[in-house]
Amino acid sequence: WTKNSLTSANAIKKYLQAKFTDKEVKNFFSLLKTFEEAVTHFPELYPLSKEKVRRAVLNKNLSVFYRKHKKRIEVLAVMDNRMDLSEWI
Repeated sequence: WTKNSLTSANAIKKYLQAKFTDKEVKNFFSLLKTFEEAVTHFPELYPLSKEKVRRAVLNKNLSVFYRKHKKRIEVLAVMDNRMDLSEWI
């Protein structure tokens, strides 16, 4: 996980805690864990989005951008599509 991806995951967690219930927070972490397990075994599971970067759409609200770097997976960003992006700009 890059610093940026950890920062965005933490921001999503805070957003979910403020706007939704604990159920959504638990579901968020469950989706991330499932994603990690899947790409560990199948790093090319998700389609290429941009030059060597893959986009994993985990559900209609959550996307993870990652790339395979030698023998490891590097998570670049986590994005919750429900968030108001104007708060990030």
